[in-house]
Amino acid sequence: QVQLVESGGGLVQPGGSLRLSCAGYGSPLSRYVMAWFRQTPGKEREFVAAITWSTGNGNYADSVKGRFTISRDNVKNALYLQINNLKPEDTAVYYCAARRLEMSMFDYWGQGTQVTVSS
Repeated sequence: QVQLVESGGGLVQPGGSLRLSCAGYGSPLSRYVMAWFRQTPGKEREFVAAITWSTGNGNYADSVKGRFTISRDNVKNALYLQINNLKPEDTAVYYCAARRLEMSMFDYWGQGTQVTVSS
């Protein structure tokens, strides 16, 4: 079992940047498929990005391609999301998630970190 703790959210102006972090406790994150999701009030949780841990390659939702970068650190057992050129529509709670390889759905979630983009 793994515990996930996000940090790094905040209030930022449009065009600004943030780096979200997700620390893993209790198990190496390399054992899981790791991803970021986000959710705004009244909407379903939305996939943002996922990473192939062994290669570091990421795949992204179309809405964030070119602006978001997912990465990982084996030593720190952490997952990151670099967010550039933030837009008001990026405002959401961002969640880190882990999926066991044998599972079809993400079964471990962090508590979320709020990102608010506003001038």
